[in-house]
This record gives sequence, structure tokens and C-alpha cells, in this order.
Amino acid sequence: MRVVVFLALLIVVALVGYVGITGYFLAHAAASLLKVGAISTLLATAEPPTDPLALGYRGDPRTALGLPFRTVILDMPLGPTEAWLVPAAGPEVGRAIYVHGIAGAREDGYRALSILHEAGWAVLLITYRNDPGAPASPEGTYGFGLTEWPDLEAAVTHLAPTDADAGLLVVAESMGAAILGQFLARSPLAPRVQAVALDSPAISFGAVIDHIAAQGDKLVPGVVAATARQILPFKTPLPLSEAEVAAPFQAFAGPLFIAHGSADRIVPIGPSQALATSRSAPTVTLWTEADHLGSHAQDPAAYRTAFQDFLARIGG
Repeated sequence: MRVVVFLALLIVVALVGYVGITGYFLAHAAASLLKVGAISTLLATAEPPTDPLALGYRGDPRTALGLPFRTVILDMPLGPTEAWLVPAAGPEVGRAIYVHGIAGAREDGYRALSILHEAGWAVLLITYRNDPGAPASPEGTYGFGLTEWPDLEAAVTHLAPTDADAGLLVVAESMGAAILGQFLARSPLAPRVQAVALDSPAISFGAVIDHIAAQGDKLVPGVVAATARQILPFKTPLPLSEAEVAAPFQAFAGPLFIAHGSADRIVPIGPSQALATSRSAPTVTLWTEADHLGSHAQDPAAYRTAFQDFLARIGG
């Protein structure tokens, strides 16, 4: 009997130790990924694509798509920051802002730009703090929207300088959705946004931690993720428990578009599906089997059709 009790205690101790160590390394990895340069270094080994609609392409709108543009300077909190303003093809029917994800670039918005431009939208493709060529934050970390949302506010101020100019569409991808969500929750300029389009939106940092844990640990992923969340405050000063923005999108009264793939290895599709189900306002969805930000590449025609359906609902 004593042997059985001893073995049971040994198993418990081993399991607790396993959870603690695995949770620590998960927290460390999550905090490290928010360090500026970490993800960029991983992506830098890949050969840049030549297709302007592929992730990682680099080149201005004229080089990429043959579109005229001008460089504008946005007065962001950390200093002047460049953005590209692409006018509409023909009469302007609306204005849009594109917000890229962590370690991304304004060029990542060319998929949306290619649709918006021909539909009569002027598009502002922004950079924000810690982007190449943009002011660096003192802490040298991405904030999962908690620190970046004032940069989006500066873009909104530029494109819709008064309440009378309300009617913006904001297109946000990956961590760009976290930035937009914090803007909608915190900025007095939020009412100037009329519609929102999201692709692989990172709307819950906790869900991202759970997702990473589930892929790396098949024994007790939920417990490991919970442990990592307890350790995270010791690894980063960011209040990442506040990096949850499903509620602002749920409450958003305008049309909303969501594209997300079930094979996303970075951001889980579950929160996106739950958000779509919870909304009473017009919501257009495109669910695919793609990896992160891969829904357009998997089925460009379906993506275009869904996005055009969404645009038709704006102002309708």
C-alpha cells in the first residue's frame, strides 16, 4: 500500500514539475515572440516572393500592381511615420485603412487593395511603431495592440479628420485585428469607423497561448497554457490579460468581414467563429482550410466574392 501511495505521489510531483517547466518555456517563447526582430529574423531566411499578392512581397504599389500612390506622413505618437495612399480607380466611394500584423508590412495589404481599388475605394496602407523605417518603441516589443492602437488613431485622424468625415473601412490582419480592437475600445475616434474587415484575426492573446500549447503538448495543454499565463507577467511588463478584443468587435454595429482558415498554426479559428456567431450586425464570413493568412491564396475567387459581398453591405 505504501509503495502505491509513494508511486502516486511521485507521479503527481513529476506531473507538477512537467507542467511548471513546460509552462515556463511556453511563457518565455510567447514573450520572446513579442520582441521586435524575433519573427522578422525567422522570416528573413525565406526567398521573397515575386507575386505581389503573396505574403512577404516587398515593393511599392506602382511596382507591385501598377497603381499610382503618394507617400504621406502620419503624425504618430512616437514621431512622423510614412504611409502609402492609393487613390480609388475612378470616383471615390469610400476610404479604407490597412493594418498589417506582427512583423508584417504595408505590402501585405495588396490582396485587399486589389479588390478595394477597383471598387472605388482610396486605401491608406500604414506602418506603425517598430516597423522598418518607423519610430521604435522604447521597450522594443510588440504590444499585441495595447501599445499600437494610438498609431491607428493617427491614421484615422489623417483620413477622417473630423466627425463629419466618418465612414472609414479598416482592414486588419492577424495582430492588426488586436490593434483595431483596442482602438475601437479605447479611442474617441472609434465612431468614425463604419465597417471592419478581418483576416486571421488575433483577437485573444489567451487563445493564441492555448493554441500554441495544444500544438506542442498533448498531455495537459490546458493546464500548461494556464501556467504560462500565470508566468507571463514575470516575463513581460505588458498587461497581456487585457489583450482580448472580441467584445468590441461583437458590439461593433457596422458590417464586418472575417476570413480564417482551420489549419492556422498561429491564431486559432475558434474565436473568429464564436465572434461571427455572436454578432447581430451584418457579418460576412469565409471559412477555409488554409494556414495563417492563407485563405486568399487557397481560393482567390471565393475570397474576392465574399469581400465584394461585404463591400456591397457597406452603406446599405
